[in-house]
Amino acid sequence: MGSIATIVEDVLIEADAESVWDAVRDVGAVHERLIPGYVLDTRMDGDVRYLTTPGGAVIRELIVSVDDELRRLAYSAVEGFKIPLTHHHASFQVFPAAEGRCRLVWTTDVLPNDMADQVRLRVSRGAQVMKQTLESA
Repeated sequence: MGSIATIVEDVLIEADAESVWDAVRDVGAVHERLIPGYVLDTRMDGDVRYLTTPGGAVIRELIVSVDDELRRLAYSAVEGFKIPLTHHHASFQVFPAAEGRCRLVWTTDVLPNDMADQVRLRVSRGAQVMKQTLESA
């Protein structure tokens, strides 16, 4: 049994933890508040989130947990990948940093392991878009 490839993106955001958490926890507004242009539309159906990408792909995600006390959102992408994943689970957690700043930590586990580099590129790009979006809000 192979190990799960874990990708961690830790980003310093020039915005306070409360406002960043408010955007992250707003699971139905990813296309507006976190990664506009990277995601064109978000639709919710109970705990299932559908993200529409610029190429027209629809990614189906299960929202696992939204924890206001920990400022942590956990989700699993279950369908619609452009790459062949058998497992995807990710979380965002927001930590206060210096005055008016916070850290956004995005942790993603994927299988198979050899897909980690492709996922890492997407996570890295997504984190940069989030940083720009959250800092300009």
